[in-house]
Amino acid sequence: MSRLMVHPPRARARDRDEALLDGLRREAREATETLVNRYGDRVWRLAFRITGNRQDAEEVAQDALWTAARKIQTFKGESAFGSWLYRITTNTAYQKLRARHRHRLETSWEELLPHFDQEGRHAALLSDWSTRVDDPVLQGELRTVLRSAIESLPPDYRTAFLLHDLEGMSNPEIARMLGIGLPAVKSRVHRSRLVLRQRLGRYMATV
Repeated sequence: MSRLMVHPPRARARDRDEALLDGLRREAREATETLVNRYGDRVWRLAFRITGNRQDAEEVAQDALWTAARKIQTFKGESAFGSWLYRITTNTAYQKLRARHRHRLETSWEELLPHFDQEGRHAALLSDWSTRVDDPVLQGELRTVLRSAIESLPPDYRTAFLLHDLEGMSNPEIARMLGIGLPAVKSRVHRSRLVLRQRLGRYMATV
């Protein structure tokens, strides 16, 4: 009769930030310094991607780090500490972006989006300019046009697009982070791409 092998329960993976979390909960000064040194740059980069403004990104990063330290008791460890901090950063940047655009008159989506016929096909033919984007002369100008187009997106759409296409987050992650449904995330990302393609297409038609 073979012996029954009983394996001990696998220990929970130790959070790399466990010592940091303990220090923050004890309100130790060095823990706050560690938080800034470890996550400050990454938080700022995420804030800058969303706001597109260095001063706003600086304010968002400071607010997010301060909020994380002040509300550390609410962190339950259901996700990695870094993910929780990035969620705070995203929401803070999102609110900053919405406040900036609150009084801005936005062009309607009907004017921005390509036109479709009754069968769902593009009413106007889209020119293929993909072979021209490797032109070194155009690359710098294209980056400027693209940056301007992204900044012109409504805050809700811009945030979803940046998190998905630049930060590489999945649709479910974005939905949880922004507190919206999965279909809304997919729609915002898709429509943002259409607008950006149309803006770039218009530019390429003039060069």
